[in-house]
Amino acid sequence: MRTTFMANESNIERKWLVVDAEGQRLGRLASEVAAILRGKHKPTYTPHADTGDNVIIINAEKVELTGHKLSDKMYYRHSGHPGGLKSRNAEEMRTKFPEQMIELAVKGMLPKGSLGRKMGKKLHVYRGAEHNHQAQKPQTYELRG
Repeated sequence: MRTTFMANESNIERKWLVVDAEGQRLGRLASEVAAILRGKHKPTYTPHADTGDNVIIINAEKVELTGHKLSDKMYYRHSGHPGGLKSRNAEEMRTKFPEQMIELAVKGMLPKGSLGRKMGKKLHVYRGAEHNHQAQKPQTYELRG
């Protein structure tokens, strides 16, 4: 009788992948990176285990948005105090905080809860073409589309 394979921490192999965000659409980039962080690109994918790889995104400031999203899309955060709602549009986020813009897009596509937070910690976003993970020998990953 054959048993179904269940991944756990002892039999998971993690790789480091580099994704170049230059010229990529934000949503399409985020959905593919979220699938990599979850491990859905592997045959050993297990829904209740973190089987994904580590992802390094470079050139975050060169990500694209279509239509009028640069001026119309808003990002909100609240301090918790009365009248503490702060807002920024996507153009301001892309120029001042491109790393945070991509992190918010990817983490919104991950599962909610402790497993999703664990997966989100494997995401590393950098503004320029340089990153400080050369010691991990990352492989370049070409996005589909």
